[in-house]
Amino acid sequence: MTFSEKILEWYDENKRDLPWRSTRNPYNIWLSEIILQQTRIAQGTPYYVRFIENFPTVHDLAKAPEEKVLKLWQGLGYYSRARNLHTTAKMVVDEYGGQFPDSYKELLKLKGIGDYTASAISSICFDERQPVVDGNVYRVLARYFGIDTPINSTEGVKQFKNLARDIMHLDNIRDYNQGIMEFGAIQCAPKKPYCLHCPLHTDCKALQQGLVAQLPVKLKKTTVRNRYFNYLVVLDSSNQTILKQRTGKGIWKNLWEFPLLESDKELPINEVEKKLKEVLRLKNVTELYRFNEKTIVHKLSHQHLHSYFWIAKGDFELEDGISWTEIDQYPVPVLIADFIKTVKNLYF
Repeated sequence: MTFSEKILEWYDENKRDLPWRSTRNPYNIWLSEIILQQTRIAQGTPYYVRFIENFPTVHDLAKAPEEKVLKLWQGLGYYSRARNLHTTAKMVVDEYGGQFPDSYKELLKLKGIGDYTASAISSICFDERQPVVDGNVYRVLARYFGIDTPINSTEGVKQFKNLARDIMHLDNIRDYNQGIMEFGAIQCAPKKPYCLHCPLHTDCKALQQGLVAQLPVKLKKTTVRNRYFNYLVVLDSSNQTILKQRTGKGIWKNLWEFPLLESDKELPINEVEKKLKEVLRLKNVTELYRFNEKTIVHKLSHQHLHSYFWIAKGDFELEDGISWTEIDQYPVPVLIADFIKTVKNLYF
């Protein structure tokens, strides 16, 4: 039995019942793939279900307000995925008549769709002979064939793509591609893989050479940048507050947050008080204190955010204040959402 036949046999016996597995509709497959980028299936599945409930078709997603899309995405992180998702839906409707392209090359023209996603959609939906290579597939191939080329190097990407193409099952592309990804997620897991009960264990080079824990190899990550975020949570005499929408090309574009002071280190209260007057120009601030005693560290892929929430109360009325009963309507980063939830449970 060949490698691909063993994968298919394993998949037939062990595949999970996931909501997007019952369809070949490219909209559903595309949506699931975008959601599951950088996201575990257990976390991503409820989001997929909510998106399908709110936007049953690509037309529904295309005409939705961006804020609603971002709000449904809240908590998944990497918000550029949500913005690209919305942009792509509009492209499919406006440029392709609401029908997804049925080839790998055409799919690559859509915003936010790269090699892996185009391969997944074209093979699962249209049986195109395109191998998928995600983190799970890299791990299976690196271990089984004993390859120590870094998977995030230019050479490694090319080598693994070519290998995946050479060994794929050509008569059942759809199930094979889903099967090898599932195999990597469940059987050949990153930690504590089930090697003794693995259908590939007799020929697995990593198992034979004692290299299971060392493969696959990745180049070292880039240096993590530390940033210090001081959020100014203003409360007027009616307990209204201020939210501002993030702009520019940085993280959390178009999401909402409390007025922000970014610094190169932790700020003492007198510095916050001084900058509060400069940035917001508020008069009659009677109370200022830091809500969280300990620093809240929010870890992103290449940066760590050291965050502080400063409560500023006073005898004034905000002209465009937001009531705490309405604050949940705004799409915010999960860091802000957690703070809002805590404050509402304590005081509102």
